Amino acid sequence: MGAPFVVREYVRWGDVDIVGIIRYDAYLRFFEYAESELLRTVGLLYHEMVARYAITLPRKVMHAEFITPARLDERLTIHTYVSAVGHTSLTVNFDMFADDGTPRVNGYLVVVAVDVASLEKQPVPAELIERLAPYTVA
Repeated sequence: MGAPFVVREYVRWGDVDIVGIIRYDAYLRFFEYAESELLRTVGLLYHEMVARYAITLPRKVMHAEFITPARLDERLTIHTYVSAVGHTSLTVNFDMFADDGTPRVNGYLVVVAVDVASLEKQPVPAELIERLAPYTVA
C-alpha cells in the first residue's frame, strides 16, 4: 500500500474572483499541476509517455467536492494518489488542505488510456502502473 504524493502551490491572482476567493474552476489547475508533478516524480513526463506508449490519458470523469474556500496567496497542500487501477483506466485523487490543515477540496479524475491515433481504449501500460505503485492507495 502506497502513500499520497504531496505538493504545495499558491492560489494566484488568476485563480480568484473580485473579492479574492478562489473560483471553483481554478481547482482544476491544481489537479493538473499535482498530476503532472506526480508523473514527473515517477519519471514519466507526459509527452514522453505519449511518445513511449502511443497513448494519451483523456479525462472521463472530473469530480470535486468544495469544502471551504481558499483565498488569494494561500498555499495549498495537495495530496495526490491513485485509488483505483482498471484495465484501461486510473482514478487519481486530490485532497487539498490549507497550511493549518483545514480541508479545502476533495476531488478525483478518472483517466482512460487511449491510442493517440485511433482514440480507441488501450490497456494501461504495466510500467505506468508499476511506477505509480508507491502512490497507489487502496
